[in-house]
Amino acid sequence: MGPPGAGKGTQAKYIAEHFGIPAISTGDIFRANVSDGTPLGVEAKRYMDAGEYVPDEVTNRMVRNRIDEPDAAEGFLLDGYPRTLAQVEELDGMIKFTGHQLDAVLSLVVDKDEVVSRLLQRAQIEGRADDTEDVIRRRQEVYLDQTEPLIQVYKERSLLVEVDGLGEVEEVTKRIFDALDVVPES
Repeated sequence: MGPPGAGKGTQAKYIAEHFGIPAISTGDIFRANVSDGTPLGVEAKRYMDAGEYVPDEVTNRMVRNRIDEPDAAEGFLLDGYPRTLAQVEELDGMIKFTGHQLDAVLSLVVDKDEVVSRLLQRAQIEGRADDTEDVIRRRQEVYLDQTEPLIQVYKERSLLVEVDGLGEVEEVTKRIFDALDVVPES
């Protein structure tokens, strides 16, 4: 977990590589389903094209399908899911059904102004004209509103691991492995 721009996708790759499991990003799942023209992809595309969140029901089915794939049999890392309390409940049911268990819920903690600055820089480099400061700050607010209850749920379950997400990529990766009490591969 972490707000937009916290480095979740970057760190997910390192963690997944270390454990030999797939990093499952809801954004990637959406794009793959849309690209492949699956029925769920067609449904998701309608919402995405309108600039709306894909409803939990569609997202849940895509995640369920993805964690049922053979490469996720030994475990997986979720990036961008769950985002709502309803998705937490759905995930609980999915992993109970598959026999998996949650080992940890990692939350990258970052300074809001630092992340806004980082995202504005990225927007400029990548030519994302729609990523204005107001839009970026609004995304940060939405994230905080939606995820605060999830953070509390996982804290109560003693699964939450909070890590400072600011700094060089390698520094953050080391903090994550230290917090997970795992020795990273050299």
